[in-house]
Amino acid sequence: MAYTLSNMLPLGTIAPDFALTDPLDGKVKSLQELKSDKATVIFFMCNHCPYVIHLLRDIVDTAREYIDKGVSFVAINPNDVEKYIDDSPDRMALIAKVMQFPFPYLFDETQEVARAYDAACTPDFYIFDGEMKLVYRGQYDDSRPKKEVPVTGKDFKKALDAVLAGEEVDERQVPSGGCNIKWKE
Repeated sequence: MAYTLSNMLPLGTIAPDFALTDPLDGKVKSLQELKSDKATVIFFMCNHCPYVIHLLRDIVDTAREYIDKGVSFVAINPNDVEKYIDDSPDRMALIAKVMQFPFPYLFDETQEVARAYDAACTPDFYIFDGEMKLVYRGQYDDSRPKKEVPVTGKDFKKALDAVLAGEEVDERQVPSGGCNIKWKE
């Protein structure tokens, strides 16, 4: 697992559309039905990445808080599940159920969605405004596994708060970092 930084998709990019299966209920869900007219968070994650595991409880708590404010959250797993069985749809459904995700956790089997977003790592975070324009792509916060920095979500929450307040999001953004996406050959 090579430590990889996000690619920093250009700000202002319109969110690429998608329709992916949610292993929890077997239904195909589209960006068009999941997006919010206030802010939409799309983040790439997987089940086994220590960087995701390190943040996951806080991400779930943050999602609950911001969903109540009208923000939509969508998690997407793009990993090659033939080589990384821990990221299989069955295990995605299990983790979503056990962690009580308040958001859909979708499977990007073809990896086309991850490529459209120029995703590089897990976790990789994207915040889109009400017009589905990218206003933030970057780290959740400074915390990493084995680093003595508490998980707060400060960078991520600062951007979300700005969007909800109708303010400009600071363009100085630190890339997210984590395990590289497990691309198919």
